Amino acid sequence: MQNISKAVSRRDLAGQNESLPAGPNVKLSTTDLNNLMQTLDIDVIALIEVFVPHGHRVEMGKIDAPGIHYNLSGVGRISINGGPKMPLTPHLLIIVPPNTPFTIEADGGSGPPKLISRNCWTHQDGILRIAVPNEQPEIVQICGYFNASFGQSVRLFGELREPVIEQFEPADKIDLKLREAMDELLQQEVFVRAMTASLLKQIVVSLLRRSLKSSERWLERFSILADRQITRAFADMVARPGAPHSVQSLAHTAGLSRSAFMARFSDIFGQSPMVILRDLRMRQAAINLTTTTMSVDVVAQNAGYKSRSSFVRAFRKAYERDPSDYRQIAKDGENPEG
Repeated sequence: MQNISKAVSRRDLAGQNESLPAGPNVKLSTTDLNNLMQTLDIDVIALIEVFVPHGHRVEMGKIDAPGIHYNLSGVGRISINGGPKMPLTPHLLIIVPPNTPFTIEADGGSGPPKLISRNCWTHQDGILRIAVPNEQPEIVQICGYFNASFGQSVRLFGELREPVIEQFEPADKIDLKLREAMDELLQQEVFVRAMTASLLKQIVVSLLRRSLKSSERWLERFSILADRQITRAFADMVARPGAPHSVQSLAHTAGLSRSAFMARFSDIFGQSPMVILRDLRMRQAAINLTTTTMSVDVVAQNAGYKSRSSFVRAFRKAYERDPSDYRQIAKDGENPEG
């Protein structure tokens, strides 16, 4: 995808060259952000406790998901993707992009820091613990790997290329949310994944709130939030997937011509508005099938389909099973998405 902070030259539908303005200065409303955050799905992949003693370091490899890393206590240094070492202080939160290795090390000891070997990594009830036996840790950190998405194809952190670094305070209680997520996994109570996902979502919302108040607006690093006119239309799609949207109506919501809207939307999302809308509608239908008793016909209507047959075809293409089968599998306590 091209960087939307630069002007992009596109050919409109009439075959004429059109220059798209860079980064339109249109304010993203609180309502739009609320709509996006309410429908954001969080899928927790792993939670990790890291305990680094004086004179030691730990190396984390690539994981195909963004990671939230919160330093509970201790000081040291962190190097992300082989870059320069940065100070690591208490309550520093870092979001690392997908497939980005990093190294944490604590001061002290003689000579280069000792690598904490894989023999010191233990796994219990969904939590990975990295610690050196019988060593008092200097750095204590909690890491959460997750996917944040709207539907199946739009990932909030999917195009994040640089780490997001933000200094929080104890009063922000980020550490309490992460520890609560850890406790949920350890206790293995019913709905544990839903609870841990909810807690990580609270942290993501806290970060976005902080960005709105920060002088360093790293909110623009998220491609789907950087172009406020396109985000306005996307937020409307997310909030009302079953509405009779069209390219023309979405362009009007964005305050753009049809050709400019199509070009900028496709540049950001990599797909056309109607393809993304179909994905959002299928996700809404899946939620209705598993959380309500409404008939398939009503689910189809709520998803914006006038024909049951066209809805069933679209749903089968998205989830590889009929809506009724999807509902029954979820009712039996299994994951209908595999």
